[in-house]
Amino acid sequence: MTAENETPSTIAIFGAGSIGAFVGGALMAGGADVVLIGRARVGERIARHGLAISDMDGRRLEVPAERVRYSEDPAALAGAGLILVTVKSADTAAAAQALATHAAAGAVVVSLQNGIGNADVLRRALPGRQVLAGMVPFNVVQTGDGRFHRGTEGSLMVEASPALAPWLAAFEAAGLPLLQRADFVSVQWGKLLLNLNNGINALSGLPLKAQLSQRSYRRCLALLMDEALGVLRAAGIAPAQVAKVAPARLPKLLRLPNWLYKRLASASLRIDPEARSSMWEDLQAGRRTEIDYLNGAVVALAGSVGRDAPANRKIVDLVHAMEQGNGQAMAGPKLLAALSRSA
Repeated sequence: MTAENETPSTIAIFGAGSIGAFVGGALMAGGADVVLIGRARVGERIARHGLAISDMDGRRLEVPAERVRYSEDPAALAGAGLILVTVKSADTAAAAQALATHAAAGAVVVSLQNGIGNADVLRRALPGRQVLAGMVPFNVVQTGDGRFHRGTEGSLMVEASPALAPWLAAFEAAGLPLLQRADFVSVQWGKLLLNLNNGINALSGLPLKAQLSQRSYRRCLALLMDEALGVLRAAGIAPAQVAKVAPARLPKLLRLPNWLYKRLASASLRIDPEARSSMWEDLQAGRRTEIDYLNGAVVALAGSVGRDAPANRKIVDLVHAMEQGNGQAMAGPKLLAALSRSA
């Protein structure tokens, strides 16, 4: 039982999909008190197999099913002192309402979601609550043998706040240290620039490493990034560096011939062969993707400053066609030609 004025020690993961289950599993394995809240299919899978996580560095951790607290009911939020929101962006408004109904008034809420503006949606629905923006730089896929596998690098970033102090040790013990940043709008746009590859990867049908090893697909990403950087300059936003290369240098690096790219950007290809984008995973499962909150965010920002972003709009249209079953995987040269025509 928590004493009066004492911060509850439970961490709730609201939206236990690939990212949520991985982060929650790592926290449990590190000794944290965690409750996962998500859909029945994930809960049934964990009940059968337990919660197994792995990463590209060879780490494998297993939490037996009987140790995993899993609920489909948002009422399980009530006892949490920290709530990590990991639902898809399209579900943020519904998640906010669930938090408003069930979360303790003093709970710290962190949005660990792709895209721009999710934390703002949560703040509007939770006035007076402590809501922080966060960012997950790595990719997690659900493998055929039941694991949640992290296939790319990076550290969790979160909006700097003293309210995080009680939780920092738990994330350290989980091998997921929280990097606090004061310039979080810049961080989110820096991450979004990298996420512009999600649509390309989904349309390619290839694992990330195989896709990024092909110059034609990299040229597609460079085109999208150049367009987005122009929009950001017009909006007065300077994207933060969240990868090993500064945002302004990325398009030029991506356009290099394969042999030179592999030589100069070997770190960017340090990707597990299993890794794919979450957007590819959503398409395979017949789920709605986050394309409107990634490339669509560039299109929306462009409109707000009197500009256009036709290449990013084209990616949005192509992914929507795939969602509706009207598209198919595209080879790099064909996708590049389609984007170049639109731009």
